[in-house]
Amino acid sequence: MLLLRSCYRRSAEVLLPPAAAQQRRLSTGPQQTHRSFYEFRTYSIRPDQNAAFLKLTNEKIHLRTAHSELIGYWSVEYGGLNKVFHIWKYDSYSQRADVRAALSQDPSWISEYISKAIPMLRSQDNEVNYLVPWSHLQKPPKEGGVYELASFQMRPGGPAVWGDAFQAAVTSHDAPGYGKLVGAFHSECGLLNRVHALWWFESADQRAEVRHKAHTDARVVAAVRNCVGHLDSQENKLMFPCSFSPLK
Repeated sequence: MLLLRSCYRRSAEVLLPPAAAQQRRLSTGPQQTHRSFYEFRTYSIRPDQNAAFLKLTNEKIHLRTAHSELIGYWSVEYGGLNKVFHIWKYDSYSQRADVRAALSQDPSWISEYISKAIPMLRSQDNEVNYLVPWSHLQKPPKEGGVYELASFQMRPGGPAVWGDAFQAAVTSHDAPGYGKLVGAFHSECGLLNRVHALWWFESADQRAEVRHKAHTDARVVAAVRNCVGHLDSQENKLMFPCSFSPLK
């Protein structure tokens, strides 16, 4: 059985017999056109150290951002307590490797931050993601508000099977103003066949209000129903941007 991976990426053009060519068309979707990727990092903090960790990070994050670009840093409020979520951008895997090597040799980063922060953590997790081909990173219309990271575990088959349905479901919410889409991503390393939509709302109450309105929009309902057949599970978290986060 052909195992299909969920990723938008370049694939070499080869001569294939008709049956193999058909399989190839089923295993690929819109091509990844750029090398830049986004590392999603989630840290679980010891409950008694949450405030101390955020204070330390606020004071020392400049030591980290001196090495690579921080997109956003959030404290999770709903959907996971005592957690932070942050996104880092890299131009290539070799650049990330160089950054990690440089950090391991940075005495200020190690002594002033890492040595103090690590004992405050319970766990760390990361995932490599690309922006989907039809999405680009956007800033919210103003600072403040609340961000929602909605994550969807799609069934195996890749974007050639569910990509159009996912795009329709997301854009049906974005276009009428049911939320401001900051970016839509798909996983490359971590759980495969996983996609994320990062949204911005003026407040948690405004999110609840527009979500209720979306449920009465026939166009949105139809798009979601078409997508849900490709879905295995979903989860979300509501997050507030930290004071030092580029995305606020």
